[in-house]
Amino acid sequence: MIQFHDISVANNPQNILITGLTQSLAQGTLTALIGRNGCGKSTLLRVLAGLQRPISGKISLGGLNPHKCGSADLAHTVAVVTTGRTDVRRLTCMEMVGIGRSPHTGLFGRLNQLDHEIVEQAIKAVGMQDFRDREVVTLSDGEARRIMIARALAQDTPIILLDEPTSFLDVPGRYDICELLATLAHERNKTILYSTHELEPAMQYANQIMLISGREAVTLPPEEMRLTAAFRDLTSGRTLAL
Repeated sequence: MIQFHDISVANNPQNILITGLTQSLAQGTLTALIGRNGCGKSTLLRVLAGLQRPISGKISLGGLNPHKCGSADLAHTVAVVTTGRTDVRRLTCMEMVGIGRSPHTGLFGRLNQLDHEIVEQAIKAVGMQDFRDREVVTLSDGEARRIMIARALAQDTPIILLDEPTSFLDVPGRYDICELLATLAHERNKTILYSTHELEPAMQYANQIMLISGREAVTLPPEEMRLTAAFRDLTSGRTLAL
């Protein structure tokens, strides 16, 4: 569902972060994107989301090029969950998740019966049905993350990208979010790619790990990734070498 064809990305023309990335991420899988700070995780997600162009190469999101398609087509293909909280006073969880339906609601953004049902299903899928009428600003960090994931789920796209969804959560919260993402990938047939510094939850729940190191990236199942020198160097704090 996500295909990289000889991709190179940079955060500025003088700082190339990743070169020659050619890999595929299958539908219905959860992939954890790991690596040191500044290695290019967030930049790669921005490129995938169509917010930034690669230096070279091509990306296919289910056959769609995010840098050549229209915004409407892209919004029907990929949903993005960013790192920070989105707290709007007086906005309830239902209303926040309802924003995810905006690519489907036309010019005036009115939700019809089907939209409301999809929003309800998304909230239930992340276990937040008891919070539907709560204001988002009153939620804990973990609860707010679940609502933002529900908003992405309500967008009803085959691909979901998340930038550090477990950051600033306690240990149980990190595992809960990773378990939720795995469930959504497998039961809803979504292709989910998320960046993280939390290695153990990723190794437990992800189908594969994409490790960025030394301008290169390799994707392996968790049990194989544990055996690589690059992963051992990452966990020990040494300089990485693929």
